[in-house]
Amino acid sequence: MATPYEEIEVGDRTVRLTNPDKIYFPERGFTKRDVVHYFLSVGEGILGALRERPTTLERWPGGVFEGAKLSTRADNRGDAFYQKRIPKGAPEWVETARIAFPSGRFADEVCPTELAVVAWAANLGTLTFHPWPVRRADVDNPDQIRIDLDPQPGTDFTHAAAVAPRLRELLHELGMEGWPKTSGGRGLHVYVPIQPRWPFTEVRRAVIALGRELERRMPDHVTISWWKEERGEKVFIDYNQMARDRTIASAYSLRPNPRATVSAPLRWDELTEVRPDDFDLETMPKRFAEVGDLHAPVNDEAYDLTPLLEWADRDARDHDLGDLPYPPDYPKMPGEPMRVQPSRAKKA
Repeated sequence: MATPYEEIEVGDRTVRLTNPDKIYFPERGFTKRDVVHYFLSVGEGILGALRERPTTLERWPGGVFEGAKLSTRADNRGDAFYQKRIPKGAPEWVETARIAFPSGRFADEVCPTELAVVAWAANLGTLTFHPWPVRRADVDNPDQIRIDLDPQPGTDFTHAAAVAPRLRELLHELGMEGWPKTSGGRGLHVYVPIQPRWPFTEVRRAVIALGRELERRMPDHVTISWWKEERGEKVFIDYNQMARDRTIASAYSLRPNPRATVSAPLRWDELTEVRPDDFDLETMPKRFAEVGDLHAPVNDEAYDLTPLLEWADRDARDHDLGDLPYPPDYPKMPGEPMRVQPSRAKKA
């Protein structure tokens, strides 16, 4: 007989797990209980990635079954969904942070301050946590650059891993350091902590400058083109991940795929040795016990963005390179080029 609920102690809190035997990953037999205990096993790491950050919850209450799909803005009939506002009935110890969307609307998002919040969210079916690159005390000025190395069709994780060391060389030229992690899929993320002095628009402009320079140095392997028809078989530097309200899976988040892979922090010297499938719900706890939180320095360092903004100014001055398109659901931004697919623009 299935257990209707059980209670676990997480720090000073009692967290109730409802239907803990429910299968969340059928291919491997992982249950809701397994998911919750996974997050507790990497507690220091997942909390380090989320603490004091407004966080969107990616909830899969029915598990990752065959045919399950995620609701989108265009179609909200999916089996899973993004929870941007704190759910009704949340315990009083689940704190929030108020954030503003590009539309001008506001939301009170979950803002984890203790591990019990992660366990509570996992009980609601949260597999992937999407924290903003800001702290609750200053929600308008990012304290992280998140560089998304996104392999395009015809490329894969190995290509992103080959680009990453060159990216690191650029960061060193700027007096910065980055910390890589798998996306949990085919891609690679590199986090760079910065001083929270600049708004999203400036941080995004800095990432565009970084992507352009990397594209110049690796033109056969890297692209910063927003339009898919222009990217080719290259690794796309997704600069719009630094636009307001854009988030990526946190370190230690689970990904909704049959294997239950994890977004895993890496050492730089591991990039050529590992594959995304090496890190999953079953293997990650042992790795965490052995190596600890490899992303802990992301919360301890802070670099000056000025040199990178100077590169952006140089591109504008010497190469007449300005802004690039925002995501399609954004309001039109000052200085932004036309959001027209190049092939359509030529026809027009």
